Amino acid sequence: MSKNVGKTDKIIRVVLAIILIGVAASLSFNMVGIILGIVALVLVGTAATGTCLAYVPLKISTCEKE
Repeated sequence: MSKNVGKTDKIIRVVLAIILIGVAASLSFNMVGIILGIVALVLVGTAATGTCLAYVPLKISTCEKE
């Protein structure tokens, strides 16, 4: 699968994941906190791999063109 997540998009995803983890921790990891934690893990995973599966059917790419 080709990469479709650019550098700026990765930074935004990681920062948002850190915020979500903080909010989830402040909620004592109740049901909403667990869901926010899962969303944060997905954001970190997509930033780490450089591929967002939600972008594929929409044919979106935030990667810089070569």
